[in-house]
Amino acid sequence: MQFRDTGEESAFRSEVRSFIQGNLPGNIVAINQNRVMDPEQQTAFESWKGALSQRGWFAPHWPKEYGGAGMSVVEHFVFNEEMAEARAPQVGGMGVQMIGPIIIRFGNDEQKAEHLPKITSGEVTWCQGYSEPGSGSDLASLQARAVRDGDEYVVNGQKIWTTGAHRANWMFMLARTDPDAPKHRGISMLLVDMKSEGLDVQPLITMSGEHVFNQEFFTDVRVPVKNRIGEENRGWYIGAALLDFERSNIATAIGLKHSVMDLVTIARGLKPGAVPRHDREQVRNQVVERLVEASVARLVSYRVIDIQRRGGIPNYEASMNKLFGSEAGQRVAATGVKLLGMYGGLVEGSKHAANGGRITLSYLATLASTIAAGTSEVNRSVIATRGLGLPRS
Repeated sequence: MQFRDTGEESAFRSEVRSFIQGNLPGNIVAINQNRVMDPEQQTAFESWKGALSQRGWFAPHWPKEYGGAGMSVVEHFVFNEEMAEARAPQVGGMGVQMIGPIIIRFGNDEQKAEHLPKITSGEVTWCQGYSEPGSGSDLASLQARAVRDGDEYVVNGQKIWTTGAHRANWMFMLARTDPDAPKHRGISMLLVDMKSEGLDVQPLITMSGEHVFNQEFFTDVRVPVKNRIGEENRGWYIGAALLDFERSNIATAIGLKHSVMDLVTIARGLKPGAVPRHDREQVRNQVVERLVEASVARLVSYRVIDIQRRGGIPNYEASMNKLFGSEAGQRVAATGVKLLGMYGGLVEGSKHAANGGRITLSYLATLASTIAAGTSEVNRSVIATRGLGLPRS
């Protein structure tokens, strides 16, 4: 596995670092985008998006003809690595990272012309309509129906755990278009305008008090057939390609390292006796273990990019990345709460909450990380069958 940059990669890394130093406003570093920004932060965030767009880095991995920078997979990896190291807020969301590449790969010319420019300009935001109340890990069992009626589909059903649906302009969703076909072969991918009549978005507030997720009810929602991506009943395979893309991310590993170093900073600032003597060595050892795990997570990400560097396609390695990163994130948050002792139960708003209550918030928020984007159980099955060659149970 190659660890060192080539000469060209090193020069590009320096270019990205210089850009960040010259353009990233300090008041949006490590900002929680799930929370409402104050006016100054919102202005700074728009300035940051504008600087990226002017450089062609709003969608850096997209081909230049579609408004991207045409970065290679290695350049994109370096770009993401440096952005994560600087704790720069991500821009573009699911439009840039998920549905944009799918439209580029599977969409027709009309769909590309309609949607891609609005993504790179930041005009339109997207959400993902996959999970349903009875279809999470076994996503292929989804029941939302899309019945063809001339030049439209009539969609009925429900989606749940939809990140950012309350802010999104469009949704890319999977719906069953052939109920008689084997479950993987009767699904289509549709692009749905969130202002469509009959589409009702309801909030789901997490235990951390954040409005991140939503549930949507579709009642005779009409979606033009021209908004279908790819062939009818082939949406499962398009969606599967999208999930593989979602699971390969260096930012998670670097975020783990930042979180552990935050714990080190907090530990150094604790008053004598804040951690009971009998717990000190245990907490110290746990912090070291978390730092080791953050390093391992980074190496797993490096393995994924090394496969891509050699022209391969990560498969079970992407599941390893997601599995290890999400579970390590939970352990980091739990270690932080233990480090704070009784103060670990205080949330934002309490004058005694350490680090603004962010550690407690992280502890609550990471509980869902081993469920979202593929559960740990599903990822272990992928590793077992595709990586180790074990039989399916």
